[in-house]
Amino acid sequence: MSTKNYSIPTKKYKSILSAVHMVYRLINSTYNVKELTLRLTRLLCQFIKASSASVFVLDDDKKQVTLVAHFDNKINIFFDKKRDLRQLAEKELRVTRGYIIFEKNLIGLPLVADDNIGAIFVRREAVEPAFTEFDRELLSVVAEQAVTAIRNLQLNEGRQKVILGSIEFIGKLLKERGAVARKNTSAYFQMVKSLALKLKMNQEDLNSLYYATVLRDAGVIDIPYEILSKTSRLTPEEFKIIRDQPQKSAELIRPVEFLRPVLPIILCHHEKYDGTGYPSGLKKDQIPLGARVMAIVDAFDAMTTERPYKKTLGKEAALGEIRRNSGTQFDPLVVAAFVELSLQKNFRNCLRTQKP
Repeated sequence: MSTKNYSIPTKKYKSILSAVHMVYRLINSTYNVKELTLRLTRLLCQFIKASSASVFVLDDDKKQVTLVAHFDNKINIFFDKKRDLRQLAEKELRVTRGYIIFEKNLIGLPLVADDNIGAIFVRREAVEPAFTEFDRELLSVVAEQAVTAIRNLQLNEGRQKVILGSIEFIGKLLKERGAVARKNTSAYFQMVKSLALKLKMNQEDLNSLYYATVLRDAGVIDIPYEILSKTSRLTPEEFKIIRDQPQKSAELIRPVEFLRPVLPIILCHHEKYDGTGYPSGLKKDQIPLGARVMAIVDAFDAMTTERPYKKTLGKEAALGEIRRNSGTQFDPLVVAAFVELSLQKNFRNCLRTQKP
């Protein structure tokens, strides 16, 4: 009497289930197409035991490749320079146009939603075992999940650009009217970014800090222009309105889901390390690290910006003020990092480009 061998299909089923689970986790922990495609190529090499993997993403007109993510079991490479489809190799071109390639050392599958949005490839060297039908099946499972994730992220990134563009436009109008005295925004964020990297903050934190630098004054649109443009000392009532600006900014962006992680930074970047700041009187580690970072850069920016109602400080004098307020207004750890960075040429260039 013969017995059936159930171990092979069970093993295959477990492999597919494991791949589905890994891709699901990847998708739910990834916030942009670049990161998703780079991580996906690493995942493919792991599961299909390929020597390399690539993901191509097309533009809306299907005439250009907008990005390529590649992994060769050593390094991840990302290309975001647009390339005409006619520049692709013949096999790559066929797959981006909807054909499937299944060869001994190459599998290529189109990424299909309502239409083709790209292609996915895995490769093995000539000396490595040939791909099997199961490898193609596993790649199909991954591709089906990946295409939905890429499309959703593309739509989300499109919405983000529209929302951020609208808010940046409001900021430019306010600046042109003199309502917001700010210096070089690019230099401001470079200082924030350098300080965050020095403190070993991760990429997600950096993304939140970028949005926070763009949106930190969004609530200014609800503050009367005569208060914003006032050159004399503010009354207690006017100062209270100014102090409410972080909450106004937070209320403005709260409905935008992808900006939720930015809210604590915007709400708390006027808090002080000793608890004497606003709006909540938080102290020390109660204040998010991103807000503590922005507090120092914001203060440096304010001290070195020319305004009609106060004396402008030079760069060294402003640094001295930051040192003097270490442990009271500012987190000593962040102050130390800022001071150390101020000795580096690239960072000092950011300080010099802070001009009205």
